Amino acid sequence: MISLQLHTINPNSSSLKTSSFPISTSSHYFNSKSLKPHFKSTPYNTSTIVSVLQWNRKPQLAGETPRVVVITSGKGGVGKTTTTANVGLSLARLGFSVVAIDADVGLRNLDLLLGLENRVNYTAVEVLNGDCRLDQALVRDKRWSNFELLCISKPRSKLPLGFGGKALIWLVDALKSRQEGSPDFIIIDCPAGIDAGFITAITPANEAVLVTTPDITSLRDADRVTGLLECDGIKDIKMIVNRVRTDLIRGEDMMSVLDVQEMLGLALLGVIPEDSEVIRSTNRGYPLVLNKPPTLAGLAFEQAAWRLVEQDSMKAVMIEEEPKKRGFFSFFGG
Repeated sequence: MISLQLHTINPNSSSLKTSSFPISTSSHYFNSKSLKPHFKSTPYNTSTIVSVLQWNRKPQLAGETPRVVVITSGKGGVGKTTTTANVGLSLARLGFSVVAIDADVGLRNLDLLLGLENRVNYTAVEVLNGDCRLDQALVRDKRWSNFELLCISKPRSKLPLGFGGKALIWLVDALKSRQEGSPDFIIIDCPAGIDAGFITAITPANEAVLVTTPDITSLRDADRVTGLLECDGIKDIKMIVNRVRTDLIRGEDMMSVLDVQEMLGLALLGVIPEDSEVIRSTNRGYPLVLNKPPTLAGLAFEQAAWRLVEQDSMKAVMIEEEPKKRGFFSFFGG
């Protein structure tokens, strides 16, 4: 029988905790044979243990800023907006300035997941029409002031005929050149499908995060979207596997993370377990990464954000479980 394990460490203690969840941390910190973390001592205190995720330091931002990242999937309902909200707030908590753009015209939901639906007075369409300034359309989160939200349009509204990829590029350029400084990350929540809304959302991006679930319908759509992203010139594509259930993988009723990675051939940014807390956090407008104590899904989103900052990827490792010991009476069926 095949399973995967996650080794995590409490940032406030040096105890190692093992969870039966199909995820592994970055290969930089794990030995692929033993799956035991390599601890290193800091030069200023030899007794201090650096955790696997290295929570005691800020991740090093890789690449040129601002980094424009589109979060897409092709198939609806796999968790694009949930990923955008949690990864975006995780980046803000790490100290980076983030602007999240909800590019889903007429069916926006990112403001609901962030709890900002009552504060959206202007949208990007009104900025383009000259009805307001860009800073008036940006909604700053009260919990983390370095996180801002920009909605393309109001609910139940149609996309203007003049709005397309060039208009979104103009908005991204305006964010880069604003007086208060360019953000470190511009995250675009892409709508489902591969129609005009999808083409508009991916136009200004230079890297992509593909969200998928381990089922054949989602994987076929993800494979199609990967080809479209590469045709558009986006070569830096990483994958997040969402809603993973260990019990179904053990029963061979769900594809493992390794199977998904082999089918799509993409670098793995994160693995998110199935978590009932997602529904509660969505209804409250309170992202998972803000929960105390954090859930497994929230920790997985934080790890994915960390790897996104450093342009790193994780490696899923397959572990063969030890066979059960058979006693003397097992020969007689005992």
